[in-house]
This record gives sequence, structure tokens and C-alpha cells, in this order.
Amino acid sequence: MKDQDTASTGENLSYVEDHQRRLAKAQAMGAQHKLDARRAAGRLNARERIDRLVDDGTFRESGVFVTSAVPADKDKTPADGKVTGAGEINGRRSFVIGYDFTVKGASSSPMADKKMSHFKQLSAKTGTPLVYLNESTGVRMPDAMGGTGMGNANSATRFLRKRESPWAAATFGYCFGSAAWHTMVSDFAVFTKSSVLAVSSPGLVSRATGQKVDEQELGGWKVHADITGYADAVAKDDEEAIDLVRQFLSYMPQHNNEMPPLAEVPEGSGDRGHEINDIVPESRTQTYDVRKVIDCIADIDSVFPLKARYGKSLVTCLARINGQTVGIIANNPQFKGGALDAAACDKATSLLVLCDSYNIPVVMLTDQPGFLIGMEAERSKVAGKIINWMNALSLVTVPKIAVTMRKNYGQAFINMGGGGTADATAGWWTTEVSFMDPTSAVSVVHGIEPDEDPELYAEKLAEMEKGTSAYDVAGVYGFEQVIDPADTREFIINALADQYNARTSGIGEHNLSMWPTGY
Repeated sequence: MKDQDTASTGENLSYVEDHQRRLAKAQAMGAQHKLDARRAAGRLNARERIDRLVDDGTFRESGVFVTSAVPADKDKTPADGKVTGAGEINGRRSFVIGYDFTVKGASSSPMADKKMSHFKQLSAKTGTPLVYLNESTGVRMPDAMGGTGMGNANSATRFLRKRESPWAAATFGYCFGSAAWHTMVSDFAVFTKSSVLAVSSPGLVSRATGQKVDEQELGGWKVHADITGYADAVAKDDEEAIDLVRQFLSYMPQHNNEMPPLAEVPEGSGDRGHEINDIVPESRTQTYDVRKVIDCIADIDSVFPLKARYGKSLVTCLARINGQTVGIIANNPQFKGGALDAAACDKATSLLVLCDSYNIPVVMLTDQPGFLIGMEAERSKVAGKIINWMNALSLVTVPKIAVTMRKNYGQAFINMGGGGTADATAGWWTTEVSFMDPTSAVSVVHGIEPDEDPELYAEKLAEMEKGTSAYDVAGVYGFEQVIDPADTREFIINALADQYNARTSGIGEHNLSMWPTGY
């Protein structure tokens, strides 16, 4: 028996024809002029984004016939502004939630939330990654207005995140409301250069404050790449953002009870170790770009930077070494001399959380003068962030491998894998380790400056520099090995083999799986 919707058309359709008509209507998205405008602006629509994300012919949509529960909006909300379903990404099953901005600005209603909740729960239940393609004006009004709208909410665990399967998010255009929340709780977030992510829209902020607000200054990609650190990556357009999501997932396991996939090792990987001695100056006061060192150590073309524009004195990335996914934390003397500020602390903690949650070994490459000090540092809560990093490092149960390259001073020695916080350790023969840079220590302990009494200063400096070599650390088993910089990759490969836990098949305890998504 045909329902009222079919009867109202006055057509006598077969079941096949009726189904096809309904399906075409549901998949048509918003008005054609909205789709044309997006295309003219070089932006993909929700279904085109999904087509780009998943392997050809693998997407199976769920909830295509859902519409708003508000009778007046029933015919205006195809798929209720959310395209959801399952497909394959690089040959592995994933779930997808795509916000359709052409349908009421992809605003969220109870029916759309029901679809999204289904896939969030299914992701956790089945051990399947979930991808959000985010673009939304926020909650739909008047659906959420009044006591009835608010009282009907069921949000007790809506954004509670236990990291059991990877979540990845791409932000396009406006991202307010749930689009912002889902970006925040994801393991990886890429922002396009057209994106604006904030708690509320610029218009609402302007009304509330009485001041005109620039959307890019409020929550543009530079804000989140440079200041908040929420952007793990930045993409020039929709296509690049989606490709980065695919690339990120290639490093990850499907869920936290399996290891990340092994990749084929490109020919020539490991042939560049000898270049490290030319990249890194022997003098601890000369700078260099540690990313060049990482490229020499990792498999060819396998380095995947994370938060590259944030906390630049520390590099964090995923990479492969001998085909195995690793997370790398490396000091970069090219910025602030490698001194670690509050942003760098947050950045390190973020990578530790990711690695511990998904069975990814951690590699630390150390060359740092200590934590950044001063009024600005203290006002950015650096003391608490140092301890956050320290606590997270102590809770990590995947292998932690630390290599000291040159200098390694102060409390940061502990945070970068010294003092027993790493499972395998080595120092280059150029290493210098102490509580403080000897030049500073002379001034602190003896109150002598080099220009005041050069001869006495040199004498006291020589005293302070005694016992600071890699061999001194190795003499008390603070380093397992002292190595040629050219042999760093070989040391890491062997340490990964030694530290592999055969009893658990490499699976960690995931102590950081419920670490807060922002801190």
C-alpha cells in the first residue's frame, strides 16, 4: 500500500519507481543554486567529499530517508543535512559522517543527531575508524528552543571520548556547534584555509559583544594552526584535506586491540644516515633543522607532520621506520634554540596520548637547553603543562626510545626520556648532559660573567663541563649505548625489536585513552 506522500503526487508508481523517486529526492541535497555556488567557488559538496574520501564504489549510505521531525521542514531536509554510512579507505572499513551545508546550513536536529550517534556507537562497538567531514552552522533552531527542546536533550555521553578506534576530522567553511565539538574530540583534525571554527558564529558574537568580529580572527585556520594548536594539519582546499585524512588513517590501526599496519619499506631507506653528521653542527650553540635529521632516520617519504605551525621548538610527527609506524618527538634548535615552551609541552602530550591509545611506539630525539622561562612562560601555565607531559609520559605503556643528539639539560632531560622515563636510550658521542648549561651554571654558582674576569670564568667553566659527556651518562647506565649519529636509525630499529612485547602482541594498556581532549 502506497503512503500519503506517494498518493499526494497523483501518480500510480510501481514500488521500484516509487523507491527511485524517493531516493533521488533524498540524495539531491539542498537547492540546485546552492550546489552551483559551491562548485563555482571550488568547494566540494558533502557527497563529493565522501566520494573523494572512500575507495571507489565502496560507500553504503545509512539513513538516506531521514528528514526533520518538524512537519514544516519534512520536504526541505533531505537526509536531514547529514550524509552517513560506511565505506573503505585504503581497503579498510571506515564510517563516515558528512555535514551537508546545502540543507539548512547542516544544522543539527534530533534526527540528524540520531544518525550520528548510531555511527559513533558502532565505531566503538566494532572497532572501526570514524571520519567527520565537518561544516555546520550549529544547532538547528527552533528545534532546540524552549524548555521542550532543551529538556528532550540526551547528551550525557554524547561527546565523551574513549579512544578505542581512530577518529579523524576535516573542517570546511563554518564549523560551529557539533561540527566544532566533533573536531575537538577527534584524534586528527585538518583545517582548510576557508574554515572557521568557533563556539559561536561571528554574527552571534557581534550581537553579544556589540563589536564587529572578523571571522578569521575569531576562529580561522591560522588561529587554530598557530595559537590554539587544534589544527594537526592545514590544507589549501577540500581535496587536500580529504587526502590528508586518508594518509593519517594509513598509519593507524583499525582499533586499539591491534597494531598499526606494516608498510613496505621503500628502497633506499636508511641510506642517508651519514648525512646526519653534516646536518648537525658539533657546537651546541649552532642551530639546524631537526626535520632534516628525521628525514634521514625515517623510511623515505613516510614523515607525516602533526601541528607543524604550533610550538615550533618541538617537532611531532608520525613516520615509519623499517615499515613500522612510530610517533616522533624531536627538539628543533632552529626555533627558540630548542627551548620548550607551554605550546611545545601541549604538543608533546598530544602525541603521547595518540601513541599510547593506538599501540604506536614513541621515539624521542633530544637537543634542548631546557624549558623556556620568564613572565610570558609562567602566564601560559608552563609549570602545569610540564607536569602534564611528565605524567602522560609516565603512563605510556608502548615502547619509548630516546636518543640524545647534543645538549640535554634540566627537568626537560626527564620529559625527553632521561632519568628512566624511556625504555631504551642512547646518546650520540657529541652529547652533553647536565642540570644546566655550564655557561649559565658558572654565573649562577660563582656570580662570574665572562667579560668581568675571563681567566677565572674559563677556569670555572672547565670545572662545570667535567662529567657531562655521553660516556659519563653511559657510565652509570643512563644511556645503554653511545652511538655514531649515522647509526641512529639502526639503533632505533633494534630497540623496537627488543622492546616489542610478545606477551601482548605489542598491544599497550592504553592508560591515556581517556586523557582530556583539551587541557
